[in-house]
Amino acid sequence: MGHVSKFAFVILGVALAVAVPLAAQTKNAATVAHPLTVEDVIKMSKAGLSEDIVIQQLKKKNQTFDLSTEQLVQLKSASVSDHVISVMMDPSASPAPAVAPTGAASSALASGDPSLPNEIGIYAKKQGAWTEVLPEVVNWKTGGVLKSMATAGVLKGDINGHLTGSSSRNSYTSPIEFLIVAPEGVSVTEYQLLRLRKNQDNREFRTVTGGVMHVAGGATRDVVPFESKKLAPRTFSVIFPANLGAGEYGFLPPGAVASSSAASAGKLYSFHIIE
Repeated sequence: MGHVSKFAFVILGVALAVAVPLAAQTKNAATVAHPLTVEDVIKMSKAGLSEDIVIQQLKKKNQTFDLSTEQLVQLKSASVSDHVISVMMDPSASPAPAVAPTGAASSALASGDPSLPNEIGIYAKKQGAWTEVLPEVVNWKTGGVLKSMATAGVLKGDINGHLTGSSSRNSYTSPIEFLIVAPEGVSVTEYQLLRLRKNQDNREFRTVTGGVMHVAGGATRDVVPFESKKLAPRTFSVIFPANLGAGEYGFLPPGAVASSSAASAGKLYSFHIIE
């Protein structure tokens, strides 16, 4: 009886030793028997799965696709990324390099300073952080000689700008650093720094639009020269001149005057300097 039990135990051990590898082979065979297809990849992509998840599934299968021209076109038409297609053809392919950002988001990265604003506008540095300079509506009245060029309708002459209220809501202590984030294709030299003159319950200034041809005397009386430094694409630092003193000022963006009407509206990034 003891000999029988010992013999049965040996037989059971041999059976287990054979069964385990067979089970693993069966599992592997099942994986091979159900490989991914081009349609499966398209289905995963259209379901909204991220590129990383689709690639993980492809690498898990470790399956190499011998893609035809028609299949490549089919994948591309289904908006499957080039990286996924690359992994399909070679599961050992390394991850694609990160794509450099373009447009507004590139400004901060190009300068190495992630704190730089991205949105078009003008900002002032306050307590170490950039704060937006809120613009005001400015009403225009033509003055001096104002002429319209027949070829392009460009206005040339001096104009008077008027803002309601005796003071800007943006107040800073000198010295102050400004940041101009310009639209694509616009230079910082197209912006004007203007001194605003108080007139009862409003502020006004005189400037030039469209150039200096046929300009009445004193048209540039309120234009203040300033120096700038480029920090990143479309992003410029401006140090407010310390010798200007306290008062009302504003940055006039290019294109602020777009109409020849007697009272057209525009905007000015106004601020009040406190000594």
